[in-house]
Amino acid sequence: MIRSSSFRWAKCAAWMGIMLVSGCAKYHPAPLPAAPDLTKTPSLTVPASDFWLPGIKPHAFPNNGLDETSVITLAVFDNPDLKTARLQAGVASAQLLQAGLLPDPVVNAGVAGSALNYGYDVGLSENIQALITRGAARAAARAHGKQVHLDIVWQEWQVAEKARELFIQAQADDQLQQALTRTRDLFANRYHQDDLALKKGNVTSDAVSADLTVLTDAETSLRQLEIDANLTRHQLNQLLGLQPDVHLLLIGQNKNQSISQYQFQAAVAALPHRRADLLALQAGYQSQEQSVRQAILAQFPALSAGVDESRDPVEGVNYFGPNVSLTLPLFNRNRGQIAMQRATRTVLHQTYQARLDQAVGDADQVWSAIGIMQGQLRDLDVRLPFLEKTAAATERSFRQGNLDAGLYVSTESSLLAKQAEAIRLRASLDNAQSALRTLLGLPFDPP
Repeated sequence: MIRSSSFRWAKCAAWMGIMLVSGCAKYHPAPLPAAPDLTKTPSLTVPASDFWLPGIKPHAFPNNGLDETSVITLAVFDNPDLKTARLQAGVASAQLLQAGLLPDPVVNAGVAGSALNYGYDVGLSENIQALITRGAARAAARAHGKQVHLDIVWQEWQVAEKARELFIQAQADDQLQQALTRTRDLFANRYHQDDLALKKGNVTSDAVSADLTVLTDAETSLRQLEIDANLTRHQLNQLLGLQPDVHLLLIGQNKNQSISQYQFQAAVAALPHRRADLLALQAGYQSQEQSVRQAILAQFPALSAGVDESRDPVEGVNYFGPNVSLTLPLFNRNRGQIAMQRATRTVLHQTYQARLDQAVGDADQVWSAIGIMQGQLRDLDVRLPFLEKTAAATERSFRQGNLDAGLYVSTESSLLAKQAEAIRLRASLDNAQSALRTLLGLPFDPP
């Protein structure tokens, strides 16, 4: 009798175990890639619904190259790091799911026997405290999910800003290469002419040495530009998820628009309500507030409730009734967790304040730098037409044989140097204006 009852209980337990295991998720290995995932041709690989960056909308790519908006769009869609960051949204969704799940009930079972009777004990209980803290846990997970979303938006903003910076720099490098090549050719021609004159005894070796010095400097500047341009192009390809040897044809001009003093001050005042990283920190702080609340709720007595059914193996008496388990809050009272969560909240509070202070300071520094560069560029724009006229008149006189070659080369090189300076300054100004819009959290495609 006892053996038969024990066998039946063991059989039931085995079937229960099989049913539980059959409903569990199965493990499937996911091996790492063995080759780079880079493409030859730029294309959009992320659905438009996953594109969160304010101001950027679906854009028709030009047939003859990539303009600024195309480069920014491709960067935000296809950047490998952003693809990884977007997967964090799935992790946050899983955490929200986990926070909303009800705790599984606990089943206790046992079998016993005596010479006369068999006995058993079956209990079912549920953790009541987990139900009490469930609301705070879900609120914390929702705020954390919002923080993850905003962190991704800020990363998109950073990648878009970097793409615009590289677009501007790549175009400036192409223009600089033309100016520096003309300068190198000008000094090379002057050096070869003086070298021939030296062999005929018409000039001194000091003049040829001076020509060689300026030619060497021009060649050094051109070689350094080639290295910098190569780095810029490779960084742009990496940002777009392209193979390193792809050469992009960049067309069009930068679309940055300057902002007024009033617009700047209004944007600074609205920073806490606009910039994605500040909004993410706010969401993280709200998540921590709920974690503090959850820790405080967890200080109350841990309570589990359920029912028990049993049969005494000696007397053969059946029993059925409620079962309550209560943890007395005498020593722990969750004080450690409460202190930790409150300390973390204080850290997040100060972190937000520091980030806000830095954001305002960075924006003001770039705003001031823009004013300085605009003044410098205005001065250059005033001087360049005069230098161009002077250089044209000097060249005419030189071609007619009325001017010394040294004076012609000096005048022409001064013009080319100022033109190169204007190219660099304009690129720096464009990058600063783009950086300012990012620092102020302004849309990337201004109306």
